[in-house]
Order: sequence, then structure tokens, then C-alpha cells
Amino acid sequence: MKILGLILAGGRGENLGVLVEKRASAAMPMFGKYRAIDFTLSNMVNSGIVKIGVMTQYNPRSLMDHLGSGKEWDLDRKNGGLFILQPYVSPEGNLWYRGTADAIYQNMTLLRRGEEDFVLIGSGDHIYKMDFTDLFKFHIQKGADITLMVKDLDESYDLTQYGIVEIDENYRILSIEEKPKEPKSKTAFLGVYFMNKYLLMDLLYSFVPHGGIDLLLDIIIPNLKKLKVYAYRFDGYWRNIKKSIEEYYRTNMDILDWKVREELFYRNGKVYTKLKDLPPPKFSGTASVENSLISDGAIITGTVRNSVIFRGVKIKAGAVVENSIIMEGSTVEEGAVVHNVIIDKDSVVREEKKVIGEKEILVFEKRAVI
Repeated sequence: MKILGLILAGGRGENLGVLVEKRASAAMPMFGKYRAIDFTLSNMVNSGIVKIGVMTQYNPRSLMDHLGSGKEWDLDRKNGGLFILQPYVSPEGNLWYRGTADAIYQNMTLLRRGEEDFVLIGSGDHIYKMDFTDLFKFHIQKGADITLMVKDLDESYDLTQYGIVEIDENYRILSIEEKPKEPKSKTAFLGVYFMNKYLLMDLLYSFVPHGGIDLLLDIIIPNLKKLKVYAYRFDGYWRNIKKSIEEYYRTNMDILDWKVREELFYRNGKVYTKLKDLPPPKFSGTASVENSLISDGAIITGTVRNSVIFRGVKIKAGAVVENSIIMEGSTVEEGAVVHNVIIDKDSVVREEKKVIGEKEILVFEKRAVI
């Protein structure tokens, strides 16, 4: 089975505020040394997909720098490989992507020229780990036209922020309601589509020229009765970091739970990312670290509790960092106290400064001096 992978990575994720002023949500730093897109991209590679298109749009520089030639994912190859798909200006005008269907439609050449029979579409800012092989088998066994991946969400999710799905006893989807005020079920669509490539092309040619710009809202939902659309249930860990600052914070903190670490990093293959030649983290005699993730290149001489410390961070003597996310290259100077805070890259917390988020998480932009 030959499959083309498409990753939707052009969204800004405006709910993340200053964290996405200079990067797309798919390029958000995660777990000390990763980016959000690493998880969907690695899932596809680990599932045997060797031709993947990444659709970028908003502030793509950071994302493109991270992906490079695709070498870390074994996608720098002659047959297949990694394709960066950006909007462009044509003689007819500006072809800015207007929605998910429009984005794929504008890159129809990749579908037409490929030898693949199926297309797997995912989002670049969702954090989960899986082998898609079972989803592929489910699709074939059901004789489905389209298979959507779904999950039963618990109380830690805001159901009004998701597409809520109703399913019959045979897993066929009866209805999908986008961001309902009163959800009819706890089953949510996870932004993963699987379908025959030629069916996708036919749908796009039929609907996009007539204003159908969103694949789910404008094409799939209006045709649920005509198409055989089935739901594949995913029971593992899954988070959408672009929903809010709180969701991004929660997802990073979840890595401190050994069960989440085991699922994300020790099952269904590796998570690949851009490599950097940094030494292991260094801890001095005055360092105290408790229940925290400390990444390579970090130097800890102060106290760190329940926090995620990225590459190259310096926590100096007498400093206390607790319940916080400190991103790459930042420094917390002597005697400073940081609590319930997200600090973006290359920032500095001056000595003896107290930065405490009491009622909500405090967020500081790149290169901030606090």
C-alpha cells in the first residue's frame, strides 16, 4: 500500500499569544528539545510513509529551518522524501491558503504526479504517538470511503472546542458537529483523515472551485450520507497544543508523568527531531532537581522542581525554578525565583527577581529581559 502523507502546518494558533508571534504553532518547542510537528511527522515515517508534504503558511521560517532537508526523518531521498508546500503568488494573483481543502487543492500536482493510492492527512500541532498501520487495515476492512480518527475525551478537555462525532454500532459516522455549545457525545474528531487519493482529488475538484475551502466543514460533513465515512478510535495520549496557553503548558508538564513518557517515546518507534551537538546537562554540587526534565546543554547550579528545562538553559546558584517551562538558551540568574511561568527562547531573568504566576500562567516572549 503506497500512501502520501500530508501535514497541515500553516496555522498560527493565535490562542498561544506571544509564543506564536515569530513561529507557527507546528513549530512550538516541546519537551526540552522537540517541536510539535516532530510527533505527526515521526508517526508517519514509523508507519512506512516515505513521501510527506508539509503545508506551511504563517511565519514558516522557524519550521522550515527545523525540517531542513528531512534528513533526521530519513526523508532526504530521491524517491519520495519531504516536500515543503507554501502558498505563492501566481500571474493570477495571491494564492494564500483559505482553508484545509484549498491548501491541498493548490498543491494538486503532488497528488497527480505521485504513484500513491491513498492519502493520510494530519495536523502538525497535535501531540500523540501511534502506528497508523491499524488505521489503514480498519479502512480496508470496512470498505470505507473516508476514515476519520476519533477519541473519547475526558473532563480535562473542553468539548466545545472540538468537532463532536456521533457513531453507530458499526463505527460509521452519523453526524459531526463543529464546536457545539452542548456536545451530544464525548467522541471528538482528532484531525486525521485517511482516504483514496483519487476520491480526494474528485472531491476537491468538485467543491473547491465553488467555494468549499474546508475539508471537514464544506466537503465531508455535507456528504456524510453519500460517502461511507467511518471512525477509527484512538485510545492513547493525545493533545492539541494550539487550543490555549494552558493546554500548551499542560502538555509539556504531562511529560513529567512516566506513563506519558513511556507512551510517547518508548512505543511505536522513535520520535525524530533536528539534532544539535550539545553535551549532556551539567549539575553542580549546589544543584537540586526534583521531578523535572533537563535537556542537553543545560547547566544547573540552582533549584529546579516540577519543570521542563530546554537545551542550553542556565539556572544559576540560588535561583529557584518551579512549575515552569524555560526554553532554549535562557538564563535564570542568581537568587531569582520563577514559579508558574513560560519563558521563551534566549531570555534572561535578572538576579534576585521574583517572577510568579499566581492566578494564571505568566508568559514571556523571545529574548525577554525580566
